[in-house]
Amino acid sequence: MSSDNKFFGWAVSGKDQPLEWREFELKRFEDDDVQIDITHCGICGSDIHTMDSGWGPTDYPCVAGHEITGVVTHIGKNVKDIHIGDRVGVGAQCGSCLECENCINGLENLCEHQMIFTYNDQWGTGDKTFGGYATKWRGHKRFVFKIPENMTNAVASVFLCAGVTTYAPLKRSNVKKGDKVGVIGIGGLGHFAVQWAKALGAQCVALSSSDRKREDAKALGCDDYVVTSDIDAMKKHASTFTHIICTNFSNNFDWGLYFSLIKHNGYFIMVALPEEPLKGIPAGLLAIRQISLIGSFIGSPKEIEEMLQFAANSDVKPWISTYSMKDCPEAVQAMRDGKARYRIVLEQ
Repeated sequence: MSSDNKFFGWAVSGKDQPLEWREFELKRFEDDDVQIDITHCGICGSDIHTMDSGWGPTDYPCVAGHEITGVVTHIGKNVKDIHIGDRVGVGAQCGSCLECENCINGLENLCEHQMIFTYNDQWGTGDKTFGGYATKWRGHKRFVFKIPENMTNAVASVFLCAGVTTYAPLKRSNVKKGDKVGVIGIGGLGHFAVQWAKALGAQCVALSSSDRKREDAKALGCDDYVVTSDIDAMKKHASTFTHIICTNFSNNFDWGLYFSLIKHNGYFIMVALPEEPLKGIPAGLLAIRQISLIGSFIGSPKEIEEMLQFAANSDVKPWISTYSMKDCPEAVQAMRDGKARYRIVLEQ
């Protein structure tokens, strides 16, 4: 397979540097590995943070992209459930130790010893991990997922990060019929969160800083739309939410304002990941209302498989726009400029 070890990808060589189409070496092939020809890759906000060293120093050169779909071209001898020609996807995680308590209990996304990210990380072999703004990907079978027959590769790609990031915490916190879910931010994550909440049977209300996405929220299934600066509208919903999921976070975030919307024993789910530490959380209000403040990190392989099947059987469908892989720099700039409505997908 030595002749098949090369791939091309859009790499950034340093902070504020342009994307360049370059050749790289895939990780060495192992018995548990699956190799795919990439057909699609979603562009995620995480890609921008990483390319810009926003969450810490990036190991440049970096090929981003962790919403990857494609077609299997090679499998290792230990791979039994995935076959050459299968349509599959890979999300934000590509490896774990598989031996710690969390991994053994199906919580590989919380691996205690060797959490491996799909890009800007290293395999156990020492090889760099590279993402999906590229022609090929190779990695461990545990983190490769079959795509449902009634789902295209383009649509499936964005479920693998944005989809599971919002599905998993809502499902874990038992959102169900009779609940009322607030979604802060109607964007790449938020437009998924609305659809999951509705598919799980809950009432859903968009909580937005402006009125400009009201019609989009209605089309997504929201039961109401509240501009958060409208004090009267906010008061109308005081102490009525069982859950609020935060997908967009600003530096002047008013924790007390949102906590006042939550019922006693309700949940505030944080899936936004700002570059700065969270500040200004009112401990008294958190305690008096017995609010569970929840962090959530992507999803386990089991949750990803469950989510894909749930989506295949429901009306949850991301809003995507596609760009050719050759136009990746233009697509990334569109993401930076806030033009995504609501996910951008690269396609070969």
